[in-house]
Amino acid sequence: MQIRYIIPTPIGRMEIIGSDLGIQSVKLCENQSQPIDTGMPQDTMLLEHHPVAECARQLAEYFSGDREVFELKLDWGGAPDFHRQVWAELLKIPFGKTTSYSAIAEQLHNPAAVRAVGMANRSNPIAIIVPCHRVIGKGGELRGYFYGLDTKMLLLRHENPKKYAEQGALF
Repeated sequence: MQIRYIIPTPIGRMEIIGSDLGIQSVKLCENQSQPIDTGMPQDTMLLEHHPVAECARQLAEYFSGDREVFELKLDWGGAPDFHRQVWAELLKIPFGKTTSYSAIAEQLHNPAAVRAVGMANRSNPIAIIVPCHRVIGKGGELRGYFYGLDTKMLLLRHENPKKYAEQGALF
């Protein structure tokens, strides 16, 4: 059974979608006035054990500063293999650290795939959990983020407030 739930976060209301197989999507709501508790079942036993409820708990812990590593089942469904490979690399980026698009392409043994890595980041359906916000330009500059560079900087600053105080201080 697929469940959808909306939670408040410091960057806006986020919608979590998942099934018994795992989390399928975490994204900012287009309509920020959407009700917070959309779609969760009333059965509290199901609520306690469903991946969506666990994701909501872990995101709340992340934003409160009590969690650095997510421990969730992910369900990437029919995503292309290359995207899955990129997302698997994103999961390896430690909390408070960054890497570059070119470094990921090199880790995938395809250094010419820098733009494809960027497109896979943009297609990441599981924001924050699969930390595409931790990918920056080779020279340390912030590069595109689906929710804007201000949100990317906010997330980087949340994870490492001393190092990411200013855009020019990424390395």
